[in-house]
Amino acid sequence: MLTGDEVGQHNSRDSCWVIIRGNAYDVTNFLDKHPGGPRSILRWAGKDATEEYEPIHPAGTIEKHLPIECHLGLVNPSTVSAPAQNTSASSTQDPAKPPPLSLCLNLHDIEHAASKTVSKRAWAYFHSAADSLASERTNAADWAKISFRPRILRNVARVSTRRRILGQAASLPVMIAPAALARLAHPDGELCLARGAARYNVPYCASAYSSVAHGELAACVAADGQGRGGKLFFQMYVPRARDEAAAMIAGARDNGCAALVVTVDTPVVGRREEDERHSLEAELESGVYVPPAYAQRDMADAAPDPEGSEPRGPHSAALDWEELKWIRKQWGTQSGPLALKGIQTAEDAKLAMEAGVDAIYLSNHGGRQADHAPSAARTMLEIRKFCPEVLERMEVVLDGGVRRGADVLKAVALGASGVALGRPFMYALGAYGTEGVFRAIEILRDEIENQMRLIGVTSLDQLNLESINTTILEQELPRSLSAFPRVSSKL
Repeated sequence: MLTGDEVGQHNSRDSCWVIIRGNAYDVTNFLDKHPGGPRSILRWAGKDATEEYEPIHPAGTIEKHLPIECHLGLVNPSTVSAPAQNTSASSTQDPAKPPPLSLCLNLHDIEHAASKTVSKRAWAYFHSAADSLASERTNAADWAKISFRPRILRNVARVSTRRRILGQAASLPVMIAPAALARLAHPDGELCLARGAARYNVPYCASAYSSVAHGELAACVAADGQGRGGKLFFQMYVPRARDEAAAMIAGARDNGCAALVVTVDTPVVGRREEDERHSLEAELESGVYVPPAYAQRDMADAAPDPEGSEPRGPHSAALDWEELKWIRKQWGTQSGPLALKGIQTAEDAKLAMEAGVDAIYLSNHGGRQADHAPSAARTMLEIRKFCPEVLERMEVVLDGGVRRGADVLKAVALGASGVALGRPFMYALGAYGTEGVFRAIEILRDEIENQMRLIGVTSLDQLNLESINTTILEQELPRSLSAFPRVSSKL
């Protein structure tokens, strides 16, 4: 049996051991493969990392990803020092309990409640956005640039919000977007989202980095749905190694996921300064500072390995349209739709159509990737202007900045079959658990139904470009694109 002192000698990048649940593991060769980057592990090199590890990893993760020779065995618990309390990482921003859930009248109220109750670490992770925050701000601002054209004296006593999203029936034109590490905010983590999807019959696209095992999520949706519906989709970040990608796709298929959503806007991970600042504060407080990757690079090395260790994130930076063919083959044609998440231009929407993709998911990753990226609303108008045939041949879903039922209806009028929300549901589970997710869906349902009546529609298929005024936002579209030389400057 190992001792804490023996493990403690391996506390560097050259030799990094950690203790998880009383067992020691050699993670030296895994550092650069870790989805969260090496720094989050190195802070715990030679120490007991159980409290850090457990809230954000499904059971069996380390056993699955580390070869057996890296499983070093039991550590005598009497020789292991208790981890120092990190007030920056573990304390809440306000010890007060959230207001009664019944007082949350909209998604902004739920966000405010979460800002006062979830840990600083969770808030920094969920709330952060890229660089100048321009992309995140544009998402919300662009929905405000679209107005409705309400029709009156119509019988709106009964309205239907039913929709099909990626081939699945849904009670609302709403989907729970992929968002990772929900157990940072609540012990039940993504199970809260799965329960909401099942109860209200809306799709849930589970993140590849879910802190609850995907098999558990699939079982939860099936059990809690009790025939009412709710479908699980799988969001995939494409790893560098094909065998890992193949295993990921096979796992999604085995878990009965009804669609594969491949994220294509993350060749590297965006610079999310709020989250990074919190991590640095935690490192400094713990006395272990690990320089970020960009500070470790040799600037004289001007010829990096094209498929080597990217400075930000473990995803394949070589993913291209040819690689997509392989992913399509692995997924198969009978497993469900294949969608590309992260489309931000008309050119790429057309290329996706020509590649035979079933659906596109317009998104700038909640403003967490490229700085000054277009909103999904703007991209949808760009597609309508330059290649409207995409909307006739492919299904389109979108996300980004949606906080009201009115925003959802604007997206449907633009041509979206479904609208995904990510942060609002993470805030809901963080502040109130499963009941918070239920409440968020109920708020959206009430807002959607009420707004439909106020603008004079009784079914979502009655919404179209005549239902809204997009003139303000149209003025900010490109006048021309070389890929579409015959398109005029008018929408």
